Amino acid sequence: MDSEVTVLAQSAGTTLVALMATDAWHRVRDGVTQLWRRTQPERAETVAAELEAGREDVLAAAAADDQETMDELRLQWQGMVRRLLVARPAAVEELRALLDRLDPDGATVRQISQQATASGQARVYQAGRDQHIAER
Repeated sequence: MDSEVTVLAQSAGTTLVALMATDAWHRVRDGVTQLWRRTQPERAETVAAELEAGREDVLAAAAADDQETMDELRLQWQGMVRRLLVARPAAVEELRALLDRLDPDGATVRQISQQATASGQARVYQAGRDQHIAER
């Protein structure tokens, strides 16, 4: 179940952060807060506050085209969701249902996925020096 939880948490973090900057924001906030209220009620208000702060960060990062901050926010939410699922395994199905309601066709996750390719060449920057490295 550990890999299942990890994959679900990754999907959740990506979906939540992507939807924070959309018209679905209120549904995201309400759904995630309700999930925590049912599973870890003592943390629900903290999570709600983190969602609000996270949304502000997402909007600022999107406006500045700051991919590093977006990645950090995704990782933050992935970690929070993973810890919730490890502590409350029964929440797995509830989280899946929430993600299905928020992003029914999975378009948000697909839209954010990136494809990387290797060119066989790279540059290494060290102490202000630029060195070209070719694959042998």
